[in-house]
Amino acid sequence: MGRFCGRNALAANENRDTGLGASKAYKWALVALLSCAFFFHQADRALFGLLTIPIQKDIGLSDVQVGWINTTLSWTLAAMTVVAGFMGDRFSRKWIITLSLVAWSLTTVCMGFVGGFAGALFFRSIATGVGESFYAPSAYALIAVHHDETRSTALSIHQAALYFGLMVSGLAVAAALGWFGSWRGVFIAFGAAGCALGVLFAWALRDGGAVGRGKAQPSRASRPPLLSDGLRAYFCNPSALCATAGFVAIVFANNAYLFWAPKFAAEKFAVGVGEAGKGVMLWHHLFAFAAILAGGVVTDRFVKRHPRFRLGFQAVSLLCGAPALLSIGMAPSFATLLVAASAYGVFRGFFEVNTHASLFDVVAPEHRSTAVGLLNMIAFFFGGLSGVAMGALSQRWGVRGFEAGFAVMAAAYLAGAALMAFSFFFTFKKDRVAQ
Repeated sequence: MGRFCGRNALAANENRDTGLGASKAYKWALVALLSCAFFFHQADRALFGLLTIPIQKDIGLSDVQVGWINTTLSWTLAAMTVVAGFMGDRFSRKWIITLSLVAWSLTTVCMGFVGGFAGALFFRSIATGVGESFYAPSAYALIAVHHDETRSTALSIHQAALYFGLMVSGLAVAAALGWFGSWRGVFIAFGAAGCALGVLFAWALRDGGAVGRGKAQPSRASRPPLLSDGLRAYFCNPSALCATAGFVAIVFANNAYLFWAPKFAAEKFAVGVGEAGKGVMLWHHLFAFAAILAGGVVTDRFVKRHPRFRLGFQAVSLLCGAPALLSIGMAPSFATLLVAASAYGVFRGFFEVNTHASLFDVVAPEHRSTAVGLLNMIAFFFGGLSGVAMGALSQRWGVRGFEAGFAVMAAAYLAGAALMAFSFFFTFKKDRVAQ
């Protein structure tokens, strides 16, 4: 183990990723392009949760089966994202991102034609998971190549597209249901729009930041990084592992909220599916959207003087988010639930603005795609358990089961906060990579 974790020849200080030397205008155009893709990435992910009740009625799914669709999606992402990360450090990131977008959009179209549990499991979980898994490692690493001092701001804009997609998805689904008359038409329309964006990416997106056989300008490394190099840079890095623990808590709560909050609100407070979905998605993600944009600017301002600021900001966000999650489950009215969901959105946004920037603080540039892949693998594997767990709780105890599930999510936030605080006080200074 000691030999595996030894410092290798591709040290961060000696092998900064140089990228393409693109213009200042292009580096922000890149963020805009990728933000559009991430909008569809997350709006597409939200569709199933928003349409759970009509899908269940149409093709006869139980709550446990819905939970397995959610968990299988997360596990597929976990299995494939390491492969995606390794490829993102070696091949053209432009084409990895573009093909990923087209692939998950096509499977979304196919979801509109399924007739039972097996079809939904394959197209919504397995096929979509494979397509989506290739996006994040290359996208985050590509942004990091072009943004150094503006990294948190750039990543916060990109991450804000996540919240905008989820926020608008509730409104869009309500409108699309009225237009198409069924949940199937909604999936087909969203998938077709994603495919059209993929065509634009093939023309407009530039490559950058990959090394080796891709067409990007290489770094000063004498050879492409090996998989063992990336594994060493991640698993022998206590700060990277602590950052992962915090992200696991985020994904654990987010997955359950995204899939189950609309149904929980509809059943507990006897409101319509459209009203419940619009409420829990719009207000939660509206406040998260504002928090992530503000958080990026604040972080870039303070992290120059206080390199550990990102970690402290994330730990406090998890600590404050825990009571917000508990309050969602215990809310006595729909209005109270929306207030708690909004508070949860604020602290989620403050954390997620720094998810990848914190990882990049302690991982060398040539291993960033691999590190993001490993981060996502672990987070989606363990975080994905919340989907089937919440489904089992609700099927056995109904609304009370949902309430218990939100209490478990709050506990996960507290555990993540403790581990990130450990990194803040004990490991970050040693593991930090010179920028």
